[in-house]
Amino acid sequence: MKGRNVGATVAFGALCGLAWAASFRAVMSEFAGSGSSVAWLETFAAILLPGVIVGGLLGWAHTIRLSGGRRRWRWLGAAPAAFAIAPMLLPDAILALLTQGLGGGAIAVALLAIGGGFAISGRGRLTARIVCGVLSALLILGVTLTTFDIAGPRLAMTEARGVWVALLAFSLLTVLAIASSIPFRPVVEAHPDEVRDAESEQRNTPTRSGPGPTVPPPSAMKSMPVE
Repeated sequence: MKGRNVGATVAFGALCGLAWAASFRAVMSEFAGSGSSVAWLETFAAILLPGVIVGGLLGWAHTIRLSGGRRRWRWLGAAPAAFAIAPMLLPDAILALLTQGLGGGAIAVALLAIGGGFAISGRGRLTARIVCGVLSALLILGVTLTTFDIAGPRLAMTEARGVWVALLAFSLLTVLAIASSIPFRPVVEAHPDEVRDAESEQRNTPTRSGPGPTVPPPSAMKSMPVE
């Protein structure tokens, strides 16, 4: 894949990651209810920035996959771990995790993304994929059902708001798992566009027969004036 296309794909992935993280931040705000607040560090550095990073890395993995792969590129499958690492870099975050469990949700999101991506990638041992798929599905289902209890009657199953938030959380987590499967999927040896470009370039490239002068292709010879 050409450098310009790689950059565009990475940028598009980063944009998708930003949109995903901003949407999931809305879910978190609904979970917190009236106690929700938006802070520069907690929102932008711990949620939105990891979304941009994860999206960009998955976009890069997509370009590598379409180019036949490269050495150690499968490590990009760990990109969703940024969702778990970034919040732990905040002041007193590790202490809050150990004493209050705050930040455990971010770890669950990273695990279900990596495990779910591997499960649906179609590559790897079937047993391992089934185990990862079941665990990831349980995590997604757990987060979805927790919606109805985490904020009391406001997000109850009988309330339209509760069903909306649950569906939003479910769809976002499922989309993340699907996107995270990119680094685990089988590589594509050559992109169709690249094959066509290579064939076109080969047809238009003058050929040489030994050390003599350059021989133009037949299509060019037809248009040459006859002396």
